[in-house]
Amino acid sequence: MTHIQRFDHVGITVADMTSVTKFFVGLGFEVEGTGSVQGEFVETVCGIPGARCEIAMLRLPAGGTRLELSSFVTPDHVPGSPAAMANELGLRNVSFEVGDLQAAVDAVAADGYGLVAGIGEYEGTVRMAYVRGPEGIVVSLFEQLS
Repeated sequence: MTHIQRFDHVGITVADMTSVTKFFVGLGFEVEGTGSVQGEFVETVCGIPGARCEIAMLRLPAGGTRLELSSFVTPDHVPGSPAAMANELGLRNVSFEVGDLQAAVDAVAADGYGLVAGIGEYEGTVRMAYVRGPEGIVVSLFEQLS
């Protein structure tokens, strides 16, 4: 028996909601909505007494899985490892298919974000690159070649 009905969203906790939202909007996301949450609900779900966080829900124009950005107002956020590499335990990256990988890499580079390493090609079928965005968030961008 399966319990999951659909893949709804991926959540990322950030310190600077404005810069991270701008980064993902630059890749093609739209802001679906913003708000804040505090009180019994968030304290129960997160297990953090006194928690209050701001949230931005992002979606692609064509729909599909959404991206939730959360920024804790209280308590202060706990910094992660902004230089984490692919072998560090935990969520490694968020991955998106793009129509033109080089154009996407150039667009984020124009905003000051660079490649983790290089652009790789796998057996003539896909090209992929990891981009390190704001706050060290690793975004995998890939282009289908066939």
